Amino acid sequence: MTALVLSSAVAVVGTGTMGQGIAQVALVAGHPVRLYDAVPGRAAAAAEAIGARLDRLVEKGRLTPGDRAAAGARLTPAGDLAELADCGLVVEAVLERLDVKQQLFKELEDIVTEDCLLATNTSSLSVTAVAGALREPGRFVGLHFFNPAPLLPLVEVVSGFATEEAAATRAYETARAWGKTPVRCADTPGFIVNRVARPFYAEALRLYEERVADPATIDAVLRECGGFKMGPFELTDLIGQDVNEAVTRSVWESFFQDPKFTPALAQRRLVESRRLGRKSGRGWYAYGDDAPRAEPHTAEPADAPRSVTLHGDLFPADALVGLIRKAGIEVRQGKGVPSHPGHIELPGGARLALADGSGADTEAEATIHFDLALDYGTATRIALSPSSRVDEQGLREAVGLFQALGKKVSVIGHAPGMIVARTVWMLVDFALDAVGRGVADAEDVDTAMRLGVSYPLGPVEWGRRLTAYRVAECLELLHEEYPTGRYAPSQALRRQAVREEYS
Repeated sequence: MTALVLSSAVAVVGTGTMGQGIAQVALVAGHPVRLYDAVPGRAAAAAEAIGARLDRLVEKGRLTPGDRAAAGARLTPAGDLAELADCGLVVEAVLERLDVKQQLFKELEDIVTEDCLLATNTSSLSVTAVAGALREPGRFVGLHFFNPAPLLPLVEVVSGFATEEAAATRAYETARAWGKTPVRCADTPGFIVNRVARPFYAEALRLYEERVADPATIDAVLRECGGFKMGPFELTDLIGQDVNEAVTRSVWESFFQDPKFTPALAQRRLVESRRLGRKSGRGWYAYGDDAPRAEPHTAEPADAPRSVTLHGDLFPADALVGLIRKAGIEVRQGKGVPSHPGHIELPGGARLALADGSGADTEAEATIHFDLALDYGTATRIALSPSSRVDEQGLREAVGLFQALGKKVSVIGHAPGMIVARTVWMLVDFALDAVGRGVADAEDVDTAMRLGVSYPLGPVEWGRRLTAYRVAECLELLHEEYPTGRYAPSQALRRQAVREEYS
């Protein structure tokens, strides 16, 4: 099954921001486009707005005047649904209410031809449920664009329970012909991106609720150590706290209140207080010309130790050894247990160990856990979590060591798994669980997370680098700390860990 031919008209029903964006994508790709909105006058206003955006593309040299004129001639506001009768594809971008969408498609089914592809851009409703009102649900798919649709490349092509393979393939090939990067997925709450991304927000909120660190520090560590483009607090302020919380709640309820998807009370209170983020002028942060900038906690300068002793292997943090030597600090070789995570012994006796999911205060030794980094060489910040047995000298030595490597240091409270590490472990677990349940294949999951939410690395690939065995082991330790089921490794992660152990 090939993509929709360019001579075939594409209709977009609903002319808000997303509807206009989808219409622009189809228009620039070369299709005739019909715009329809139930509110009189909105389709015509949307056509004018799209024309203005095309004019800006001409000004920027991204569209020729001739192509602009041809596109404008192909764009038509429709005053009645009946005017969509000859369209080859109808994409809906109306109110996120199941009854509204079902009624719309029931009406469209009586208007369009039998070979017309019907698609919903829903981000939170079940594609299967929307199609449930149709006589012929086989031609119904989800085409989930990301906002702004003309700029963001990802499109999730969602197959409902009754979607025929030919329809899904045609939708996929059409999105690709439009210059997008489509990924296939089954109809599941949140699809790929909104399902797999939940821990990125949830773990930050949990750490905040436990008073481990403030929002600015958590954001800074995830950006400057984890390599994420934005931290979860600033990102949810940009998205809108009400929007993000509603998606979280919807996914949680759709999974029958599975503890892995539990919403955060802190975010609910923010929404109740109408601190919705940038759009309201206040969310986790204050906005406006005179608003003070929230700064992360950064430790004061400290002297670096002249030497440290390495015991065993640091595995994902092995690059630190070379960095320490490059900084002119002697690395002495101590004893270590093969295949067991090692540690760095500081001159005062404190141990530096990579976050492993255990609580620092459960260990007999004076232990300072340091966080996982995407790349220890390029990371500009590191988080440290000292146990109560660590004295001031030991903490200063740890801070000075990482400062000598060119890192800013954020000392945070008692936090099993810390910030980056437990966020990444959970993302890996959620990604493998989605693959294991047939939501999407591993390549599409990683593509969706890199393009849809700009993750620095796909979570499946991150899991390969860390190894499923160690991710599962660390989550088991977290599960012991929080025995609610939230951190229990998924069966898919457990199976992958077993395969790695015996391969």
